[in-house]
Amino acid sequence: MVSKDEADPEATGSVGRPMSEGGHGAPQLQEADLAYARAVAAYALAHGGKDSSFPWQNPQTGAGGNVTPLAASYSEGGFICRDFLASYLRGEAQTWLQGEACRTGHGQWEIKSLTPLNRG
Repeated sequence: MVSKDEADPEATGSVGRPMSEGGHGAPQLQEADLAYARAVAAYALAHGGKDSSFPWQNPQTGAGGNVTPLAASYSEGGFICRDFLASYLRGEAQTWLQGEACRTGHGQWEIKSLTPLNRG
């Protein structure tokens, strides 16, 4: 049985386009970097408590940041889910990402979304 979230191609955790916001201080998000952030996010959600930060870094690009689980878990579509924040630093540029992950039937955390934080 496939849940709505699993069937939705937009819920893969990928970022569709680079974030530039006028090019002032926001790095372009690279999929290779985000793969490292997602892997650490899954680990952080499995092993960290609320407000515990876990560093991530892509040694090939030098990009990195921290992942911080936010609130307690909640139920969505029969799955246990949690939200998290991630910082993204590349060179002198920095931005924040917001994410959602849900625990699969096998007990592993799957990142459902990882997008630029909407500060508006």
